[in-house]
Amino acid sequence: MTTIEVSILLAGVLIVLVLIGVRVAFATALIGFIGLFIIFSIDKNQGFARGFVTAIKISGQIPHSKTSTHVLALIPTFILIGYLAYYAGLTKALFEAAKRWVGWLPGGLGVATVFATAGFAAVSGASVATSAVFARIAIPEMLALGYDKRFAAGVVAAGGTLASLIPPSAILVIYAIIVEASVGQLLMAGFLPGLVSAVIYAVLIIGLAKWRKDLGPPISGFTWKQRFESIPGALPIFAVVAIIIYCIYFGWGTPTEAGALGAFIVLMLALWHGMRWKNLGGALMETAKLTTMIFTMIWGVLIYVRYLGFADLPGTFAAWLTTLEQPPMLTLLCILGAYVILGMFMDAIGMLILTLPVTFPAVIALNGGEGISAADSALGMSGAECAIWFGIIVVKMAELCLITPPIGLNCFVVAGVRDDISVQDVFRGASPFFVADVITVGVLIAFPGIVLWLPRLVFG
Repeated sequence: MTTIEVSILLAGVLIVLVLIGVRVAFATALIGFIGLFIIFSIDKNQGFARGFVTAIKISGQIPHSKTSTHVLALIPTFILIGYLAYYAGLTKALFEAAKRWVGWLPGGLGVATVFATAGFAAVSGASVATSAVFARIAIPEMLALGYDKRFAAGVVAAGGTLASLIPPSAILVIYAIIVEASVGQLLMAGFLPGLVSAVIYAVLIIGLAKWRKDLGPPISGFTWKQRFESIPGALPIFAVVAIIIYCIYFGWGTPTEAGALGAFIVLMLALWHGMRWKNLGGALMETAKLTTMIFTMIWGVLIYVRYLGFADLPGTFAAWLTTLEQPPMLTLLCILGAYVILGMFMDAIGMLILTLPVTFPAVIALNGGEGISAADSALGMSGAECAIWFGIIVVKMAELCLITPPIGLNCFVVAGVRDDISVQDVFRGASPFFVADVITVGVLIAFPGIVLWLPRLVFG
């Protein structure tokens, strides 16, 4: 068998391992190690003993060398910001402000939840944490007002996905690390698409509430005075976001330093609002757990990625795609369709770190290559811009994984927080938002300037 044939066979074994329940981190590390062993012991004629030793050395060195960088420090700081904001009471204040300002709309509490999750996403890098927080805050109020429980749960599960796109986003940082793109440009690129996604969610909720009056009645009775009184409680979150953006925009600090500053400010706010040491310990522990899970997945996948590099599977796949006699956009849509299918069986982060080593070089090749100019590219953007644009598109596709059965993690989190709502009900409630996400992806593909305008403005 050729190296490419072996790589395809091992990729199939990897998919089977993931589907039967083996953790992505361990499955990718195992397959990557086996692939390295085969390449060095057989293809490079080192023999089984030396091939085994070489595979062991690479498997041990790569995770450390690739993850012992300051860029990865973004992930725990962003996650910590979210948990501290919750314990500081900033999340509830944000939801109260959104409720008073947009609650009068059909499905007003649902719309308020979406905008509040978008605001919370701007200080939290974790979708799971966002869904868990608003399952405790928003769902009880929606149910008390007579909202359909499936609809209420679906709104929270879908709203939590905005944390994947609106920076600070852990998954955008992971994408940048895997494809070696600019973290700062990706974080800036996520703002407008995140807002567009939130607006599309809100329009969907309003339309559904108008179509079925029993889904979510509006709230009335808030005076203009009460609305303006709610603003100060929400300002700290926007202040933290502004500080992070300001630091990056004016070059006062790297994204990592800006994230650390944001975490410090939120910590001071949490202590000022009377956060107890027990809650601080809980926030630190939850941050450590989620960070450990993400880092373990990165370590395992990096071993697999190094094997793919030796096997040259990404390059072969990219070369094959460019020979197809069909428009590049159609090929891109087929790749995105494959993400929809994979998303039904894998979690978002696992799916991205498993597929990007192959799909990213293919998309760059479809566009014309890494150094190509916008005038000569097939997709109308330079190679560097294509990396940023595809990052936002693929992260938005990853959001679908969080609300699609049977693996949709956000739906399981909402059901876990709310014992009175089954996970099947959450999936049913979130199903309309799948359509909204497809529309959002279509808009971002048709108008790439939505993604690229802010990075061009900030970084030139």
